[in-house]
Amino acid sequence: MQTECGAETGGDGSKTNPNMTEQERIYILRGQLHEHNHRYYVLNQPVISDQEFDFMMHELQDLEARHPELYDANSPTMRVGSDITKEFRQVPHRYPMLSLANTYSEGDVAEWYNQVSRGLEGEEFEVCCEMKYDGLSISLTYEKGRLVQAVTRGDGVQGDDVTANVRTIRSIPLVLKEGLGYPDTFEIRGEILMPWQSFDRLNEEREEIGEQPFANPRNAASGTLKSLDSRIVAERGLDAYLYYLLGDGIGAEGHYESLEKAKAWGFKTSEGMKKMRSLEEIYAFINHWDTARKALPVATDGIVLKVNSFRQQRHLGFTAKSPRWAIAYKFRAERACTKLLGVTYQVGRTGAVTPVANMETVQLAGTKVRRATLNNADFIRSFNIHEGDWLYVEKGGEIIPKIVGVDEERREPGAKPVEFVTRCPECGAELRRNEGEAATYCPNDTGCPPQIKGRIEHFIARKAMNIDSLGPETVDDYYEEGLIHDVADLYSITVDQINADGTRDKSARKIVSAIEKSKTVPFERVVFALGIRMVGETTARLLARHFGDIDSLSRATVEQLMEVDGVGEAIAVSVVSYFQNAKNREIVSRLASYGVRMSVDKEAGKAAGDELAGMNVVVSGVFSRHSRDEYKLMIERHGGKNVSSISGKTTFILAGDNMGPSKLQKAQKLGVKIVGEDEFLTSYINEDKE
Repeated sequence: MQTECGAETGGDGSKTNPNMTEQERIYILRGQLHEHNHRYYVLNQPVISDQEFDFMMHELQDLEARHPELYDANSPTMRVGSDITKEFRQVPHRYPMLSLANTYSEGDVAEWYNQVSRGLEGEEFEVCCEMKYDGLSISLTYEKGRLVQAVTRGDGVQGDDVTANVRTIRSIPLVLKEGLGYPDTFEIRGEILMPWQSFDRLNEEREEIGEQPFANPRNAASGTLKSLDSRIVAERGLDAYLYYLLGDGIGAEGHYESLEKAKAWGFKTSEGMKKMRSLEEIYAFINHWDTARKALPVATDGIVLKVNSFRQQRHLGFTAKSPRWAIAYKFRAERACTKLLGVTYQVGRTGAVTPVANMETVQLAGTKVRRATLNNADFIRSFNIHEGDWLYVEKGGEIIPKIVGVDEERREPGAKPVEFVTRCPECGAELRRNEGEAATYCPNDTGCPPQIKGRIEHFIARKAMNIDSLGPETVDDYYEEGLIHDVADLYSITVDQINADGTRDKSARKIVSAIEKSKTVPFERVVFALGIRMVGETTARLLARHFGDIDSLSRATVEQLMEVDGVGEAIAVSVVSYFQNAKNREIVSRLASYGVRMSVDKEAGKAAGDELAGMNVVVSGVFSRHSRDEYKLMIERHGGKNVSSISGKTTFILAGDNMGPSKLQKAQKLGVKIVGEDEFLTSYINEDKE
């Protein structure tokens, strides 16, 4: 029974004060629910039933609805989330969030340990060992004991403000108890994770409604935390472990001691964290958790080792990418042996046929594995795989299952070798394999359904025609409904065709508008969008600028194509073959008739000056006034050269927002000048001439 308003309750919800006002009751309920939440999700020591907790929560929701003037962003009712949708804003980190160097063997650990010893000139030191959780890094800021901001790692310099979503994670305290000695302002970092139980439930739900299951808990946690609807986050049962405390006045001399304080303040910290005083103790800790971690409720992929003393950490300092006083030891990939049930074959956009092993389900690194790629015919032959074989499977990077061996001793007598198919499993065409290539192809590129749909998906991609209102599922639906049979059909789709049932008028208009807008995409991206085998972004740009228009490109011979810098015989043959196909020529002709750009913009392509002659420029970051591609074109038109990596020969970096910290550090180390967007436009090329 829900507790009546106007009566204070004890820890079990019983009435104790019939004269309490509704405002006072709100404050009492908030405090009690924070405490019960901490006991249940952090301490695992609940003192009331779930039903009693729910009654108290519902009462508080009702009271807060009657008293909007008492709104509190950290109320326990915020745990349920909101349907208010808004884009995440970027927030700079007060302290950069650096990554840790990875090690994979006891020898690597010993090398790091000895380097620390030398760096401390033989001074004794302790190493704090803790679990390395496989989740999404988060930084939480508290002011006067209240959560005020939660920011993802991002690029290490700044990240996404996901405070509204993090407030729904019940193991993260929203308000700390008073009198525990925490500073007025501090930051605590950790990992957002999806427990195995939540992960399995979520994937079962997704499979039931026909959606693709998540590959692993980390992907699921990341996708969930970036949801624009915090109610979805609340429903998925995320968890959090905190592992690093930052701020003035924490009152601890070491990392271990600081986390003990954090634990006392109400934070959930690393399982089994210990201080070690020798390599032997560290090895024992690693070996114990390599096995014991499999019983943990969340995914882990290693052990983090940190020099415990803050004073010693400051003395050791940092490299360009990571602290010298900490490393991550990664566990070896988990391996299992399971039986091969059969091999199926998938056809990709380019016609490449990939064999897939279908196996008896096996639990591996916390997930159920039923399928793994066999790559190509040579891979199958190299492992001498037979029908019904027992295969050794590993999780590459604890994410992608891969075949690493065969238990030939368990092979059934008379088992036949697995033979690669000779005909396309989708359209029946005879497969081909070009000399020197590992892949086997279906040559029926204009009649094989997976290739057709794959080429349409490639055509609409951001770096191609950028028709962002369409996606793979929509393409598949339109193809099955007969609305599209090739990329040119996109430009004849009408709002009425999409909105045949009368329920999708708004989305239909958005799609048609996006398709119309794509007609202005530069010619070089159109060449890339055509999906010619072996023609990537760079090659498409070279071909577009060399030949100038689609007619010249389509008539080019192998020899003429090979005159283009960077185009070899294999690419030249592929381009010629594409345009020799009558169906492809028809599609290109129809695209041109619909108004898709089929020649280089003469104004955009001609030289605008030589201000950047002899300069090597790296473009990095996100820009507000022009796109990255537009800036690269400007650099070329003004005589400069675009380069992808920073070296001593780099003249300057054109830097926008979100420039990676590694590039920034390398630029500073080499003394390379960093030029902002406004300075580049006014001081280097004089944008008025553009």
